[in-house]
Amino acid sequence: MDPITLFTVIALVAVPTVMFGGYSLLRLLPTGKLTDHQTNAFRAGHAHAGVLLVLTLVVLDLSRHGGLGVTARWILCLLLLVGVLAQSGGFFVHLAIGRRGGWSHGNTLTVGGAVLLAAAMIMTAVGVATA
Repeated sequence: MDPITLFTVIALVAVPTVMFGGYSLLRLLPTGKLTDHQTNAFRAGHAHAGVLLVLTLVVLDLSRHGGLGVTARWILCLLLLVGVLAQSGGFFVHLAIGRRGGWSHGNTLTVGGAVLLAAAMIMTAVGVATA
């Protein structure tokens, strides 16, 4: 199976998980079980996950018609997958172990995810430019 098709399916299946995360947040907010710090981190992680999944679907569609070879498409798809998980997941890690105003491993994970996603965007731009 072509990596673009496989990762498109993965991204589409992931969308309902983000939707469930929004539902979970809405159920938790009235209970008062989350601190302000936890609520903010939950919202940021959830929002990033949703937006980055939509970005992933756009990038995958662009790269389907781009000039990248099979190996480069696999690399692109892995950069997108790990980048989205790291950037949005870092907020949830920070929710669990971080503190307001302090740096945590969650912040580092989020930054690492951003770097991977930036690399994916550059690869996509090269692929589109060479198509």
